[in-house]
Amino acid sequence: MPNKLPEVWLRGSLTSMPALLQPVAHALLQAREELNELMEGFPEELLWQRPAGLASPGFHLQHLTGVLNRLFTYARAESLNHDQLAYLATEDKPPVGDYSIKSLAKNFNEEVDKALTQLSTTDEQTLTQVRGVGRAQVPSTVTGLYTHAAEHTMRHLGQLLVTVKILQAGFNADGVS
Repeated sequence: MPNKLPEVWLRGSLTSMPALLQPVAHALLQAREELNELMEGFPEELLWQRPAGLASPGFHLQHLTGVLNRLFTYARAESLNHDQLAYLATEDKPPVGDYSIKSLAKNFNEEVDKALTQLSTTDEQTLTQVRGVGRAQVPSTVTGLYTHAAEHTMRHLGQLLVTVKILQAGFNADGVS
């Protein structure tokens, strides 16, 4: 049996990360590790399958990337641009052109890297500053956005895990094996 590392949060502090943002960074790093392990060897032909009406693995992979991008944009007090809105509109559809599980995982990994960079340069004094979310500019805070990014990422990772396991067990769209 391979020697498995403890979960990221049990491996110690991240030296480049502000103390108050360590939990967010740990969660994102944990999600990245688990996602890459989960998707290793997953069959491409199952990527857009929706067993029992669940969201497809492809949706979760795209959504995980898109949500991080959007929430971290709001944390910077920026509005979404045209490309981000277009991405949001197509998260539940297979990308146009050449795509694969490997490329979707790579996109998520790169978004986690961007998020970690942003976290590492965040002044802790800004964490309680108000930020608007979405077109309606619903008020949140920088820490609220970062915390939601972490919990939302872990929630969708859990949903992805269940969907992948169901598909690997051979269940069809009606939930029948």
